[in-house]
Amino acid sequence: MSFNRREMLRTSANGFGLLALSGLLAETSLAAPQSNVPGGLPAPHFPPKAKNVIFCFMDGGVSHVDSFDPKLKLAELDTKPFTESKNPTANGNRQWLKSPWEFKQHGKSGMPISSLFPHIATHADDLAVIRSMKAELPIHSTGVLFLHTGSNNAGRPSLGSWVNYGLGSENRNLPGFVVLSFGVVPCGGLETFSNGFLPASEQATLFQADGIPIDNITPADKNALIQQAKLALLRGQNSAFSQTLGNNDAVESAIKNYEMAYRMQSLVPDILDLSRETEATQKLYAIDSKVPSQRLYGIQCLRARRLVESGVRFVEITCPPGASNGTWDQHGDLKKGHEKNALDTDQAISGLIQDLKARGLFNETLIVWAGEFGRTPHSSGRDGRDHHPEGFSVWLAGGGVKGGTVYGATDELGMHSVENICTMHDLHATILHLLGLDHERLTFRFSGRDFRLTDVHGHVVHQIVS
Repeated sequence: MSFNRREMLRTSANGFGLLALSGLLAETSLAAPQSNVPGGLPAPHFPPKAKNVIFCFMDGGVSHVDSFDPKLKLAELDTKPFTESKNPTANGNRQWLKSPWEFKQHGKSGMPISSLFPHIATHADDLAVIRSMKAELPIHSTGVLFLHTGSNNAGRPSLGSWVNYGLGSENRNLPGFVVLSFGVVPCGGLETFSNGFLPASEQATLFQADGIPIDNITPADKNALIQQAKLALLRGQNSAFSQTLGNNDAVESAIKNYEMAYRMQSLVPDILDLSRETEATQKLYAIDSKVPSQRLYGIQCLRARRLVESGVRFVEITCPPGASNGTWDQHGDLKKGHEKNALDTDQAISGLIQDLKARGLFNETLIVWAGEFGRTPHSSGRDGRDHHPEGFSVWLAGGGVKGGTVYGATDELGMHSVENICTMHDLHATILHLLGLDHERLTFRFSGRDFRLTDVHGHVVHQIVS
C-alpha cells in the first residue's frame, strides 16, 4: 500500500518527529517528476544563461524621454501646442514638454543616459535597453498586473511564481520567490505577487524591506521540544481537516509552508543581517545615506544580493516611500519627483551591479529594471507628464544579456514604438529564455486548458541575448 505525503503525516504516531523525514522528501522532490511541468522535471528546458532574477520594479511609470530615450525634437517643439491625440479629453491646453535633464553618452557603447542616473550610467556597457516597449492600457492597476502576470485581469500567476514553478528553489530552506516590501500594497493589489492558479506554494513570500524580515520568525519558545509539540498539534489538525476535503492544494501548501517556516527560523535572520557586511559594502549601496528612502532602497538591494547568493530564485524590489508615495507617477512636480526617486534608487542599483560583479554573481544573475508604462512627451502644465503605454523603456543586465545594447525605438517625439516593437509577452518570453525556460513549454493545466505566462503570444528578443 502506498501513502501520499498527507496520509503519512496523518497516520504517523510520531507527529512532528517526521519533520526531518518530510524535509528530506521535499529535498528529493526537486529531482522527482512534477506532473504539471512539461517534461516532468523542475529543471531548465535548455542550458540557462542566468540562474536568478532580481526585479527592480519602478512602480508608477518612469518617463522614458527623461531617462533612456532622448528626443531632440521635443526641445524644438517645447511649449508648442499638442493636438495629435484622438482622445478629446487629452487635448485642451496640452503642450509638448522637453526634458529638463541632459543626456550624455556613456561607456564604449556610447549609450545615451539622462543625468537622472549618474551611477547607473557608469554601467552603460552592461545594460540592454529596450526602447520600444508597448503596454495595453494607461491605467496603473491593470498596467502593474500586465507587467507582472501578462494579463490585465487578476487571477493569473506572477512572473516570479512561474519562475519558481518552472525551476524550484536552489535552497530547500528558503522560498524560491521573495518580494522585499515596505508594506505598501501595489495598485495592482496582492494579485501582483500571487500564484494565481499555480499551486499555492509558488506564491511570493513577502519580506519586510527593513528590520525583522518576517514577523514572528524568531521562535517564541526557546525550548525546541515545546515548539515541536505545538507544531505537531498544528500538523495533526491540518491532516485531520484535509481528510474532509480530499486532495486539496491549500491544505497541502499549508503543510509545506509550516515546514518551510520551521527551516527558515535560523537561516533568514542570518542571511538578512546586514551587520555582517563590511562598511565599504554598505556604503556602496548608500546605506550610510542620511536620506531615509535612499538608505531603505539600499538595504533592499543588498538584501536582494544576499538572498540570490543564498539560492533564492526570484527577488523583487519595490519602490521606497518618498516622492508621490514612492512611485514615479508624476502628473505634476515631474522634476522634483523624478529626481527624488532617482536619488533613492540610482546608487543602490549601481552598487548592486558592482557588488555582483565582485562576487562572481553578475553573469548568473539577471537584473530587470521596469515599470508598467512610460510618460507622455506632452503635458497639461510645465512640470508633469501623464500615463503613456504606447512606447517606453526598460532595461536588463547581467545573466546572458548583451550589454551596451539599445533595442527598438520610438518615433522622434517618443509617442509610439515604431521599430522592433516589444510587448510585455516578448519581455516575459525573453526573461524565461535567459533562465533556460521555453515560454511555450512552461504550461499549467487549469480549467480545461494549458495556460502559460505569455498566453498565446510572445517572442524571445534574441538581439539582446549574448
